[in-house]
Amino acid sequence: MPTSNPQPRAAVVYNPTKVDEAEIRRAIADEPGSAGWAPTLWIATTEDDPGSGQTKRALAEGASVVLAAGGDGTVRAVVEALADTDVPLAILPAGTGNLLARNLDLTIDDLAESVRIAFTGADRRIDVVRIDIRREDNAITHHAFVVMAGLGLDAKMLAKTDEELKARVGWLAYAQAIIRALRDSHQLRLRYSLDGDKQQAVRAHTLIVGNCGTLTGNIVLLPDAEVDDGLFDLVMMRPQDLLGWLQIVGKVFWENGVLRRTEVGRLFTTKDVHALRYLRGKELRVRFSKPEEIELDGDGLGYATAIKTWIAPGALAVRLPNQTS
Repeated sequence: MPTSNPQPRAAVVYNPTKVDEAEIRRAIADEPGSAGWAPTLWIATTEDDPGSGQTKRALAEGASVVLAAGGDGTVRAVVEALADTDVPLAILPAGTGNLLARNLDLTIDDLAESVRIAFTGADRRIDVVRIDIRREDNAITHHAFVVMAGLGLDAKMLAKTDEELKARVGWLAYAQAIIRALRDSHQLRLRYSLDGDKQQAVRAHTLIVGNCGTLTGNIVLLPDAEVDDGLFDLVMMRPQDLLGWLQIVGKVFWENGVLRRTEVGRLFTTKDVHALRYLRGKELRVRFSKPEEIELDGDGLGYATAIKTWIAPGALAVRLPNQTS
């Protein structure tokens, strides 16, 4: 005699400094789609563990879906544990960035809708980017990201962002950090190999590896990036003077942000400029001349002397709106 399927169970991995647990509990209790589910598992992140260990616990306790409630750092930590499983990620956005949610066209300011998607949505598989970071003591740490990894000016900008100011004014706090970072004339000196090709030496202000292309403020940094194309996109910013910075602003804000949005506008886009080089690939190896700050999905992860990063196609299931409902 066949046995009935066990009740599905949701797990909420939440950052208590970013979200209101009571509000989320009410939203889940009010969601009709949660009827028939087993009691939700609630696990708070900590300063020492921003979500990976909590997600592993959720998987061990039979979670059918893991709801990441927090900022980009919480989402990334949850992804590290969820990747290469069949358990989907549902995002309850909080914080200032919410970059994966934005790039997936998810709602970022409607908790009830986000909860509804978690319980009644459909799953889509997207890519995850794996990265090994070699540290100053030659130790190697293993991570994953779904938005972007940045070194140089990008990582310095995030390191210089005032967290208290960011909490008050949101992404506008980055403007202050950009001004402070631009005063730093240091350039990355690196050697890189893309997809096993011959190693090349480059100087650049910023190196970014992206799985997604859009930043906060609807800034399109990587116009060809797709979350499920089996490739990452790479950009090197290497302005030598004011003209170089103007070229970057023109490409990113005007061409990527305006012209590329229409078929007619795309006819007027230009070729790559010297100050901004785009590449695509599946595996990247980089060695730096000195330890450099690195960030993953908006969180600083210390210093790297070398990195190896590669794409894991379709490694993550994400819960999205059910288009048939």
